[in-house]
Amino acid sequence: MTALPIHDVLPDLLAALRTGSNAVLVAPPGAGKTTAVAPALLDQPWCSGQILLLSPRRLAARAAAERIAEMLGEQPGSTVGYATRMDSKQSARTRLLVLTEGIFVRRIQDDPELTGISAVLFDEVHERSLDSDFGLALALDAQEALRPDLRILPMSATLDGARFAALLGNAPVIESEGRIQPLELRHIGRNAEKRIEDEMAAAIRRAISEEAEGDLLAFLPGVREIERTAERIDGGPFDIHPLHGSLDPAAQRAAIRPSRSGARKVILATSIAETSLTIDGVRIVVDSGLARRPRYDRAAGVTRLVTERASQASATQRAGRAARQRPGVAYRLWEAAASAGMPPFDPPEILESDLSSLLLDCALWGVNDPATLRWLDPPPPAALSEARTRLTALEALDADGRITPHGKALAKLPLSPRIAHMLVRAGEMGLAQTAAEIAVLLGERGIGGQDTDLTQRLQRWRRETGKRADAGRALAKRWANLLKPLPSKGGVGVGSERSEPPSEAPTPTPPFEGRGYFDHHVGLCLALAFPDRVSKHRSADGADWTSVGGRGFRLDPLSPLAREPWLAVGEVQGSAAGARILSAAPISEESVLALFPDRIATTRTVRFRAANGGIEALRERRLGAVRLSSGSDDSPDPQAVVAALIDGVRQGGLALLPWSEAARSLRMRADFAGIAELSDEALLASLDDWLPPLLAGKRRLSDIDRAHLSAVLEGLIGWDGKQQLDRLAPPDFRSPAGSTHAIDYAAEGGPRVELRVQALYGLADHPTVGNQRIPLVLSLTSPAGRPIQTTRDLPGFWAGNWRDVAKEMRGRYPRHPWPDDPTAASATLRTKNADARRKS
Repeated sequence: MTALPIHDVLPDLLAALRTGSNAVLVAPPGAGKTTAVAPALLDQPWCSGQILLLSPRRLAARAAAERIAEMLGEQPGSTVGYATRMDSKQSARTRLLVLTEGIFVRRIQDDPELTGISAVLFDEVHERSLDSDFGLALALDAQEALRPDLRILPMSATLDGARFAALLGNAPVIESEGRIQPLELRHIGRNAEKRIEDEMAAAIRRAISEEAEGDLLAFLPGVREIERTAERIDGGPFDIHPLHGSLDPAAQRAAIRPSRSGARKVILATSIAETSLTIDGVRIVVDSGLARRPRYDRAAGVTRLVTERASQASATQRAGRAARQRPGVAYRLWEAAASAGMPPFDPPEILESDLSSLLLDCALWGVNDPATLRWLDPPPPAALSEARTRLTALEALDADGRITPHGKALAKLPLSPRIAHMLVRAGEMGLAQTAAEIAVLLGERGIGGQDTDLTQRLQRWRRETGKRADAGRALAKRWANLLKPLPSKGGVGVGSERSEPPSEAPTPTPPFEGRGYFDHHVGLCLALAFPDRVSKHRSADGADWTSVGGRGFRLDPLSPLAREPWLAVGEVQGSAAGARILSAAPISEESVLALFPDRIATTRTVRFRAANGGIEALRERRLGAVRLSSGSDDSPDPQAVVAALIDGVRQGGLALLPWSEAARSLRMRADFAGIAELSDEALLASLDDWLPPLLAGKRRLSDIDRAHLSAVLEGLIGWDGKQQLDRLAPPDFRSPAGSTHAIDYAAEGGPRVELRVQALYGLADHPTVGNQRIPLVLSLTSPAGRPIQTTRDLPGFWAGNWRDVAKEMRGRYPRHPWPDDPTAASATLRTKNADARRKS
């Protein structure tokens, strides 16, 4: 066996695990930790059971098991086996089982004591996947409470061992130096205006021509870019192999094994090839510097794939692929200076993911508060709160956060809570097999094609042949067979034991009988999984959709689905305001109504109409944000009418009210006097106190009794306020002649009084109002009411212009008195003869 760098530290590691239960191994890529450590533990005295080696990816798990079995001279399934979601090879003789982290979480949930397990090895823990963090937290909890003899060994390719060691109770850290091969970095940059596929194709051709030997591994962000790059380099003197998670196992094996033809290989891979597996023959890497990763959009409630710059740690891992076995070279499509601007690390999934599955699994474990477990980074409280709300809506948790029987049924399935809920509820309606098939389609991109219409993808998959299609069908059958009768809603639940085949499931319940049920069974299943994404079209071309949850979706108007009135939407991608529909299926309105009868609400809405100062009353039936029907409400709630009218005044202002002249005058006087109770601000602030009684039985603001409105104003200032108002801003001016004249407090220039000049005879001082003795603006008229003078200085008028005014007035109105000294005359509104008769 070839000596590996890890062999130098194996004695220290074995000694640490003989004297203690935990250790941490730090070894760089290529040191041999994945393939050498686990077999070395099998003959240790404490290892009487099975060793579990956890791998972050299915491809890496299968490749590791095959490589270790080959080193032992065996085939997978004997001493060494593997278990992934789509593939498994193990037997009663298997002592070393390589499995994905998600499968380990299910296994420890089913058997917290990990019966028959001697050690759990967490490979590539530096990747910080959610399943890895959670699996480690459960293993530590089980070790502390049930299995102190259980060995736990996190293995990392980075120097983060100290944090893991602290998490494991200050466990010893064993470090391997690794095998350092020369690696040349060539930063060749790229034209940002060109497509990444064109730039990658040019870089691959350049690298092949400059490097005379060795296979090439190229990193691209996703499957689409891999396919387009393959088209652009097709025909070169090399074999092209794609490598991504959607490929069937045979194609993945062909990519990582030496070429049978002897030709050079170009492997076009996603980030799946960054760690965990060595690809023989590779000494050239071409790195796009991009990665496509899932990012949970908490505002939108969806996980979407985002193309972004790779982290510095990822770039280092990628480049290292070229120098695992011999000197290598890495071509990077960015300038050397740009490396400093790349994020240092990929953030742990637990800080960015939807935590619904995590919270449900914690509840199943018996932990209502995940913070009580041991985490390298604890789950964010906001994300846990959101997950708790979602799980409560799915009936998986009760109001106190405890897991329900339905929640236990969901947790027993190796699926996300949404998808598990779909499978359980669909099983109650006789659709277990269809729901299981949909679960596979949603989890395995590429099966059945890329059609947006999930019904078409399902029909196409049912006709497909090939190992991946067959494995998917076998997986769907296993999931469907997990259903068994339980005393839960609908009489059907989920347990760990197998049940009768789906063909013997209960027949559909009456609400789903009929054409809509049989035509839209795929849509029904999708609606069960994503009730908030059930959508109704809101544009004639079918491009815009409104979902029950309130989000807007977009659909290609050329899609056949655009002609459907309703869709059950599965996958979406993009912003919260207009996410693009990736997968959906038609569903009838009858099916929607029958599926969610308890969520349909009849709302009665009353809103103010500024155009007529009245209200509009509507009655609507809604399923969430989707309006099912609407019409006029002939008998709206009186309180809602009052509230709408008040809101209309609050938004449109007090001018909308039918103020009488007396009320307007009262408010103007109060404003002049500085009495704040009748100001716009005060009246609007107390609107809910004084306006509702005036609106009783009214549907328009104009119906308010004006007299009552004035009385309300007087009531707001009270008797004392009224006395103060009359003193500071009297409503009228009483002239020396005994006449009363209204004071206009809204007049330009200040309070104004209009009266005949004779009424002021005998008045030597100018009349004033208010504490500050503000002069009244006197608008003086002739006996005929025609204006003759406006003044704020009556004494000045008497002493000045009066002589000319009197001379003119004597000619026009000779029967009226026009004295030379008006201050010495008696005020009168009568003629000279009338005054004489009165005196006689």
